[in-house]
Amino acid sequence: MKKIFKALNLTGVSLFLIISFIACDKDFSTIESDVLGEDNINFNTDRVSLPVIAYNKKLDSLQINNLSSNLLGVFNDPAFGQTIASIITQVTPATYDPDFGDNPVIDSVVLSIPYFSRALTDSTYTISDSLYGNSPIRLSIYKNNYFLRDFDPNSPTNARQNYYSKANGSINNTDNFALTNNTVINFDTNKGELLKDTIFTPSSKAIVTKTIGEDSTITRSRSVPALRFKLDPSFWTTTIINKGGQSELSNENNFKNYFRGLYLKAEPINGNGNLVLLNIASTASNITIYYSKDDSAATGERTQDSYVLNIAGNRLNTFINNYTVPLGNGNKTLGDEKLYLKGTEGSMAIVDLFGGMVDCDGDGILDTSALDCFKETYRVPDGNGGYKKDNSGNYILKQLINEARLVIYEDEAMVSTTTDYHKYDRIYAYDIKNNIPTIDYLSYDPTTNTNNPLSSKIISLGQRDPQLLKYKIRLTEHLNNILIRDSTNTKIGLVLSSNVNLSNNSSILNSNDIVTNIPAVSIITPRGTILHGTNTNVPENKKMTLEIFFTKPK
Repeated sequence: MKKIFKALNLTGVSLFLIISFIACDKDFSTIESDVLGEDNINFNTDRVSLPVIAYNKKLDSLQINNLSSNLLGVFNDPAFGQTIASIITQVTPATYDPDFGDNPVIDSVVLSIPYFSRALTDSTYTISDSLYGNSPIRLSIYKNNYFLRDFDPNSPTNARQNYYSKANGSINNTDNFALTNNTVINFDTNKGELLKDTIFTPSSKAIVTKTIGEDSTITRSRSVPALRFKLDPSFWTTTIINKGGQSELSNENNFKNYFRGLYLKAEPINGNGNLVLLNIASTASNITIYYSKDDSAATGERTQDSYVLNIAGNRLNTFINNYTVPLGNGNKTLGDEKLYLKGTEGSMAIVDLFGGMVDCDGDGILDTSALDCFKETYRVPDGNGGYKKDNSGNYILKQLINEARLVIYEDEAMVSTTTDYHKYDRIYAYDIKNNIPTIDYLSYDPTTNTNNPLSSKIISLGQRDPQLLKYKIRLTEHLNNILIRDSTNTKIGLVLSSNVNLSNNSSILNSNDIVTNIPAVSIITPRGTILHGTNTNVPENKKMTLEIFFTKPK
């Protein structure tokens, strides 16, 4: 494999093997007799670097409902330009067919949606992990008049109705749009009454609630930081309280058709703003109507009560993108010079580990596929043009892959003047044919950290090296599966992710490409990064490569 392998003698391989002892020990114990031969001793370690083909894929028409959380606000990415994120959501009563009693009068109405926060002390929090920027935005909250269907009427299986992004500004760059299979929806032409209009900047302060008891004692309680507004009681008196005992509040279907939810619209102020990730799926996301009514047990007395509308049901995150970098589909044959990873309907990269033809026998002719040459290099031939198998039907290897990793370099232009701007960037790799994480992520990485995604899955996905501007994606078991079990050589998708613990997918509307789904978390990852690619214009020491550390008998 003289043309595509460059063997290097590494003095640091022994150190690498010590660090990777657990993973390597598992590899040896699994296929030891097949790899090391009869003597089962005396072996050499070495490393090769394989060129790969990586290219861009522009993303659009992405599923924007059923996301784990939602972005709200305005974000100016220094490399890619501006994104404006708004939210359309249904609300559902905690109870149906309520009895508001006699002479109900609303005292206050409170909208509350928690941020993602971390406790610093018993009473202080930070939201810095999920807040981008600190300039104020204009936030307008409207009643939504567009009916969000739960099920697709055109589906023979009564499948869930999905909604897809339309963020490219092809109609206009002020309204928020979404797509279904056959409809373009403009939520600005379907907005109802204006419920709140404010200048908004998220705060990390705890929410303090004061309760006055029957004996006039005051109790204060604290809850996590949240987007929290008081709303005009008159609207909710007409819309909710006056409908007590009527069909509109009697069941879920009637209510969703009657009150179709909220439209939270974000707009920049002088081109600037902030973007916050809302924990809108939290049970604490709701509209609470506090009201008083006549006390049925004591004439002339009033009692306090409340009615809760949960922010639940179908929920969409719409985007308006004004990118300064032209995003497009790349060169699948030669690869691209730069790779653009950008969330909020941006771009991803596709990596073909064994694309094209190579000179495998050293005769100067590119006449063997890279994949076939890879198999020929590592498998034991059977003398009949094929390869030997063991009793379990697995191929026997003449060289053991101890470690394989995709080495990726960030474009130096991405070193921002903003301190630690890319500190939290993680590259998420997935199998685009089967729309699942890599096997290295699924089955061979125990480093899941639910409290801190930055330190989660660090064996399979690695972390950004801030000095070398480098990422490493582990593909050891992915390659072993190809060699030993003849698994399909699927292409690898790369996206930017703010939480690598989340692996659920969002579909692409009417995709005519091999990419039919993307990791949903990449949609709500606002930042972007630019990587060095693989074509001939990239310096050799910056090209994305596949490094393989291997062991073979002497």
